Amino acid sequence: MYLDMKSLQDYTSVIAPDDNGTFIAYVPAIPSCHAWGKTADEAWRELACVFEMIKEEYQQEKRSMPCNVELVVA
Repeated sequence: MYLDMKSLQDYTSVIAPDDNGTFIAYVPAIPSCHAWGKTADEAWRELACVFEMIKEEYQQEKRSMPCNVELVVA
């Protein structure tokens, strides 16, 4: 069985306030890995759940998870 041992902590994650008073969270290296919440903590917890679902999909398809990307703040 193929196992990719990466976790959410292996990736750069972004959590930011949204225009409507909620928070968005996403992993830039994985385009479909994003979530929102009423608080930053809630957005982070939701992102962790989404990440695990995506990881399972990659494992089922026997694909490696994408490489992390670093963000540069200008």
